Amino acid sequence: MPHLFSNRLRLRAPERDDIPQFLKWINDPDITENLMLYQPISAEEEANWYENMLKRPAAEHVMVIETKAPVGGKPETEAWFPIGNIQFLDIDWRNRKTEIGIMIGEKEYWDQGYGSEAMQLMLKHGFETLNLHRIWLQVCDKNVRGIRAYEKTGFTVESRFREAHYQHGRYYDIIIMSVLRSEWEALKE
Repeated sequence: MPHLFSNRLRLRAPERDDIPQFLKWINDPDITENLMLYQPISAEEEANWYENMLKRPAAEHVMVIETKAPVGGKPETEAWFPIGNIQFLDIDWRNRKTEIGIMIGEKEYWDQGYGSEAMQLMLKHGFETLNLHRIWLQVCDKNVRGIRAYEKTGFTVESRFREAHYQHGRYYDIIIMSVLRSEWEALKE
């Protein structure tokens, strides 16, 4: 499975050349506002993260989210362009469940359905290729845009960790959302 495709996107394996792009995204406060990161990351830390990620099982490697964009401002020439990443975390094979995380790092692609489309691709891969039963995620209650996107792809609120995330001098709730394979399949019909 070298790539996963949808109408506008492809998900591909990461390359070492992607590290500077990832680093740019995770050091942008606008992008990390709704992530659980709370301090800048150095190039060395990101390189170490990449090396450690490669030691994990292949199904847990980050996937680069790409879309086509004009090259040099010329609409007649398009090339794949990274806009974010998505990943299954700590797959539990006995219970067939995993956590998922996503980041759209290119802000001009926010609020256009790219996150939902990438999530649908990963859900399809998780349920139809990896034979998972349950996929879950954590989201801060202030991330209304993210919650809306997750609900659109079939996730439902499962629980809430009250005041579990501290940011900007106050506490926020962490919402746990999940989707079961049967629920996802029902949405496809």
